[in-house]
Amino acid sequence: MASNIGMMDGAYFVGRNEILTWINNCLQLNLSRIEEAASGAVQCQMMDLTHPGVVPMHKVNFDAKSEYDYIQNYKVLQDVFNKLKIEKHIEVNKLVKARPLDNLEFLQWLKRYCDSVNGGIMNENYNPIERRCKGGKERVRGSVKASKSLQSNNSHHHSATVDSEYYFIAGPKPGRGSTGSIGGHNSSVDIQALSNEITDLKLSVDLLEKERDFYFAKLRDIEILCQIQELEELPVAVAIKKILYAADAKEPALEEAQEYLAEALNASEEEGEEA
Repeated sequence: MASNIGMMDGAYFVGRNEILTWINNCLQLNLSRIEEAASGAVQCQMMDLTHPGVVPMHKVNFDAKSEYDYIQNYKVLQDVFNKLKIEKHIEVNKLVKARPLDNLEFLQWLKRYCDSVNGGIMNENYNPIERRCKGGKERVRGSVKASKSLQSNNSHHHSATVDSEYYFIAGPKPGRGSTGSIGGHNSSVDIQALSNEITDLKLSVDLLEKERDFYFAKLRDIEILCQIQELEELPVAVAIKKILYAADAKEPALEEAQEYLAEALNASEEEGEEA
């Protein structure tokens, strides 16, 4: 089941755009950023789509604006997981901070889970707008309003970040007649485009760092295993260390290790025959 998939599973390499397209198509929304789903309302409705009737939509607040409101939505989601016996821990403290990578990872897992249940086929009888109207205080009346509401949920988390990032990229220099406003050709569209680009770059860097750390940890485990006193002189362990400790990336370490291993095995066979 998808609840037990590992961090290096293909599910976690699904891109941001694919996740957003999946959400927008299934729920008739118009999200443009992963962080807009940080309130937990989208996740609740995805579970409602996948398991009709299980999610108490009247408890889901689609107009949540504070971390407290977000937490209430995630409580609803966790109750649904418990009811369905889904062994997935929701890291609420991270998700409510609206950090792109944390929310992307959870949505990647959620997509994998939903696809494993419905085979990636949408329920044509499901009316997402009508179901959202059953949500908390019935404040979402349509797909456009839903999108605006979800976008406003996280604006207070990101406005300061976007402004500061733009300042260093294209903002006016201090001490040179800065008026605090963006002039010339720099429009709100430019700011949004730059903000999206920065978010994408941060996500790419975070994912690459996570992958690097994962494989480094694996190599370190192998190194420690090969250094065990009872194993370190075995031909296989010596061959592995030749690869691990190769100083030059262009050096044919694999070929050298294979040759060493073949010689060691041949020597062992000859000793066996002589005995």
